[in-house]
Amino acid sequence: MMNLRRLLGRKEEAPKCSAVIVAGGSSVRMGSDKLMANLGSMPVLARTLAAFQRSAFVEEIILVTRADKLEQMAQLVKEWGDDKVSRVVCGGKTRMESALAGVSEVDHRAKLIAIHDAARPLVTEDVILRTVYAARDYHAAVPAVASVDTLKAVDENGFVIGTVDRETTLRVQTPQVFSADLIKGALTKAVSQGLNLTDDCAAIERMGIKCRTVLGDEDNIKITTPRDLLLAAALLRERGEEL
Repeated sequence: MMNLRRLLGRKEEAPKCSAVIVAGGSSVRMGSDKLMANLGSMPVLARTLAAFQRSAFVEEIILVTRADKLEQMAQLVKEWGDDKVSRVVCGGKTRMESALAGVSEVDHRAKLIAIHDAARPLVTEDVILRTVYAARDYHAAVPAVASVDTLKAVDENGFVIGTVDRETTLRVQTPQVFSADLIKGALTKAVSQGLNLTDDCAAIERMGIKCRTVLGDEDNIKITTPRDLLLAAALLRERGEEL
C-alpha cells in the first residue's frame, strides 16, 4: 500500500491522467436507471463526474454510455458544468468493449488513463491521488480494501469446496489507472478474443503484467440496489457534505 504523506511530500510535478467514466450498465438490480437516481440534490452520475471534475490529477474526462442514453448524458454534463468532459461516446455490449471505446477517445498525449465505474459516486481525491501516483511508478494500479468476511470457494452446485485466505485476497475498486499504451493494448486484445472480464485490471493480468494495489476506501461503494443509495446518503452526511 502507498503512503499518502510520502506522496504529498514529493516535490516533482504531480502526474496527470485522462479519466474514462464507464456508464453503460443496465441497472437491472436497481429497477430503474441508477445513474440518474437522486443522491441528495444531485444524480449519482453527476456526483461521480464532480469528483473527477475537481480532481487536480485529472485533465480530461471521457464519458461512455449506451447509445440510447447519449443525449440524456450530454445534457447532464452540460447542466452540471462538467467542462473537463471532452466527449460523451457510445459504449459496447460488454465492459471490455465500453472501456476500449473510452480509452480510444482520450487525448493522444495522455500518459495515464484512469477507468472508473460511474456508479461509484463517493470516490475521494485521496484514492485518485494514490492510484495515479502508483500507476506513474508501476504502470498499473488499483485501489483495494481487505475483506472482513470469511470467503469460501464453491462449486457449480453451491457446495463449499474450500476457504479463501483473506490475507492474500482483496476487494478491488475503481478508479483503476494504467499507462495509456498498456491499457489500450490490453483492452484491444481482450475484445479481439471476445473476453467478458469484470474489471480492467484483469485485461492487464492476462498479459502477464502485475497491477500494484493501493489503499482503497470502504466508503467507495458501488451503487447497485436502492439500499445502496440510502447508505451512500448516510456516508455523505457522515462526511459533512451537503446533500
